[in-house]
Amino acid sequence: MYDIAIIGAGPAGATLARLLGTHYKILLVEKKTLSLPDGQQGSAKCCGGLLAPDAQRMLATMGLGLPRDVLAGPQLFAVRAIDVPNRIERYYQRPYLNIDRGKFDQWLTTLVPPGVDARQSCFFRSLDIADDGVTIHLAESGVLRTVRAGIVIGADGAFSLLRKQVFPLHPAPKSYVAIQEWCASPEMLPHFIALFDPEITDFYSWIIPKDGRLLIGSALRPGDQASTQFSLFKTKLRDMGFAFEEKGERAGALLLRPQRASQVFTGEGRIAFIGEAAGWISPSSAEGISYAFRSAVALADALGQGLDGFQKRYHRNTGKLRRNIRRKNCKAQVMYRPLLRKLVMQSGLRSIDVRLPEQP
Repeated sequence: MYDIAIIGAGPAGATLARLLGTHYKILLVEKKTLSLPDGQQGSAKCCGGLLAPDAQRMLATMGLGLPRDVLAGPQLFAVRAIDVPNRIERYYQRPYLNIDRGKFDQWLTTLVPPGVDARQSCFFRSLDIADDGVTIHLAESGVLRTVRAGIVIGADGAFSLLRKQVFPLHPAPKSYVAIQEWCASPEMLPHFIALFDPEITDFYSWIIPKDGRLLIGSALRPGDQASTQFSLFKTKLRDMGFAFEEKGERAGALLLRPQRASQVFTGEGRIAFIGEAAGWISPSSAEGISYAFRSAVALADALGQGLDGFQKRYHRNTGKLRRNIRRKNCKAQVMYRPLLRKLVMQSGLRSIDVRLPEQP
């Protein structure tokens, strides 16, 4: 029997396993492959792959430094914000790290202590909760298996099957479908572009240069029209003068956007959640890696004092994160209301002047 079973080995799950792996008997379950042969590219995860300052700060506090092969080029120091309907553009200085997100996730799993039972290509199916523990049903290499654990941690992302099964009635954050394509371009941009266009989405879209290609993506309302909206987005980009060639490499994923702190759910009883499975993600920018790290550290500190009563300690430890979600929601009220966004961008508040070379 395991003390703790962690479902999902992304940044949240891998971090929790790393922090607790020498203290408890842990099972780490991941549906993807945890390691790749030398020279093979990381997975084409539907994520811009930019490491924001908050995530960098968490790496620093955890005493970690990025290996060189996780980095992608170019490194970016500015965001070009485009308000499409108001035809306003501003540049803002942001110290992002451009990374290969697949390699980044795989690097984090290499830090998990060898004593952790890490199972790759292993799928969570269901569980049964009893007074003396949890019975977990898994599918591993096509074979159904059953394991037992004292507590189970959901780190299985926005589409958390664990959360849907055990707490289907708990209020969930607003959901979006993130669609992203890898495209070729005759020129590489020196900045990250964020586009705001309510005709496309009430959230935002992006263009990110990465290793000689462009990542073009948008967070769209789920439904049959998502693909149509994405096609419209690309058409509008071309009308704005962006040149790119579609390569047919498309990825999609569910994305959450908590609009109230109450939509973030840390768990109950023998089940707890970290990362996006709990709803920890920025309502203004959809940045989630720093929240994955911070929630994993908060839960690790709670469990470091024992399994009994860990839920109360975890909830208390995440008080600052809840306040952060509220502040980000206030920021989102300005960013995503056309009139307020127009006024802020016209004012030039906190923007920078960028001297671009003159076009021939």
